[in-house]
Amino acid sequence: MTAFSLASPRPQHHLCQTPFQEWDLPDGTTWTRFYRTGQHYLLRFPDLADFEITPDGLAVRCWPAPGISDTTVEHLYLNQVLPLALSRQGDLVFHAGAIETGDSAIAFMGESGRGKSTLTASFATAGFRFLTDDALLLEKHDDGYRVLPSHASVRLWGDSQQILVGDDAQLAPPVQYTPKARVLSGDRLAFCPEARTLRRIYFLGDGSAPAITFQRIKPAEALIELVKHSFLLDIEERDMLAAHFDELPSLASLPIYYRLDSPRRYEDLPAVRQAIIEHATEENTPA
Repeated sequence: MTAFSLASPRPQHHLCQTPFQEWDLPDGTTWTRFYRTGQHYLLRFPDLADFEITPDGLAVRCWPAPGISDTTVEHLYLNQVLPLALSRQGDLVFHAGAIETGDSAIAFMGESGRGKSTLTASFATAGFRFLTDDALLLEKHDDGYRVLPSHASVRLWGDSQQILVGDDAQLAPPVQYTPKARVLSGDRLAFCPEARTLRRIYFLGDGSAPAITFQRIKPAEALIELVKHSFLLDIEERDMLAAHFDELPSLASLPIYYRLDSPRRYEDLPAVRQAIIEHATEENTPA
């Protein structure tokens, strides 16, 4: 369990050190800078907020930049900072969405812009409850791995929101760094608050396929993808990295990984959902 505290706003003064890691947006703009400050980590979201994380990931403190809303801070914490703090606690956390089917879970991984949230929300509006929008937290269990539920909201661009949930969807207050809406769970968007056994992970393609296609991938390739989509706070801390990479081969060895591509059209979503459900519920899906 991670404790969160909110401090008074303060300007983001220059730090006399070089970040050990940076995350950039697709347009090249710096999104997050990672620093070590004494015994702690400092995550700086330029012009938005600074988050200090204890070495064990059990406590997070935030200093918003002046004029930044509590809603923006909450959004940053839930979607960006908390998954990184959980990684310091030894948890397996990935950039992925997940939905419930029966007593199992199906997860979707892919690069930014490949439709994870749209696909997740599409299932959630069609009776398949969602477990997470973007932070897939896994727990090892007797029957494999379980997906633990995240916060009960999905981030969507305006067109996806209009088409999937409509104008009467319940929205969280807007945040100050993205036009995406955070759609809250409710009658139109069903949320699953219970853990579910992981059944499939689909790595989403770029939408160039002329039809819905599934391609099984080998453990070595699955391992590379899992590494690529991992939330990791400190990419230089050897003990934590060793523990993470010791766990991943066991996860990657499961016969649950497929590449999925399909045309990126809203009118095709019902067919895509049906194809995924049929594929995921087959006991022995052919390669």
